Amino acid sequence: MDYIKIKAPATAANLGAGFDVFGMALENPYDIIELETNDSIEIIVKGKNAGDIPIPTEPLKNTAGFVASTLGCDVKITIHKGIVPGSGLGSSAAPAAGTVFGLNKMFEFGFSLDELVWLAAKGEVVSAGVEHADNVAAALFGGFTVVHGNRVIALSPVNIGIVAILPDLVINTRDARAILPKSISLEDFVFNVGSASMMMVGVMCNDLKLIGESMQNHVIESARARLIPGYLDVRNSALRAGATGVTISGSGPAMIAVCALDEREEVASAMVEAFAKNEIDSEVYMTTVGRGVEILE
Repeated sequence: MDYIKIKAPATAANLGAGFDVFGMALENPYDIIELETNDSIEIIVKGKNAGDIPIPTEPLKNTAGFVASTLGCDVKITIHKGIVPGSGLGSSAAPAAGTVFGLNKMFEFGFSLDELVWLAAKGEVVSAGVEHADNVAAALFGGFTVVHGNRVIALSPVNIGIVAILPDLVINTRDARAILPKSISLEDFVFNVGSASMMMVGVMCNDLKLIGESMQNHVIESARARLIPGYLDVRNSALRAGATGVTISGSGPAMIAVCALDEREEVASAMVEAFAKNEIDSEVYMTTVGRGVEILE
């Protein structure tokens, strides 16, 4: 095989209290990654979201190029960016996950999906400064994923409406990690463990109300919300419009709300209007829980 075309989904990580543990694939947006055998690693970035925030094309500075280098594969990688860079929707994870998945097929390495997660996570060092697997696990497995130690568990909740809203702000992942507290109180620790536990029950029972309520956390959200002007207005507007829960997606600035499938439009309108009142433009995606990486050609 000398060519393969992969679809890699956007992802939402953390989902409240599940910092670096929980991830969820979204049906849209997504990246398309084309891999073609070559005499060196070459990266081309195209698509509507290729130019707003420059994406490195030097292999060792690009998540897809880094994993290709790690596997010793000389390929031309063409990334069609459907996911806005720096959005908090797994923009760096999608190319890493799609590339490692495609290379595994092209060169018949025989890696399991679990093993691919940790190979793709190496690419995240390029963008975040650390190996974290929450986004790449969700991109590879699809559905709702839990990463702990060397294990990945994937669940498939259904009929979950998701509104992902991206304000016209730029938040660097490294900066968003740097502002997090180095220690937390026992009270906050207990609250977050409870939220994460209830989230798991909600996902396993497909309980939309419990999933939304469990997005609350006492550490990550309070630290990162300061980076998003109008955060509380947007959150409260979504809840009033019918959302059962709202949180920051990954490091932000994207926010996600969960709701019934037929309430997505109302929730989306409320969130867009709330950002507009704070003089911030935004782009909204009405979506649901998505599948993992797929071979298109």
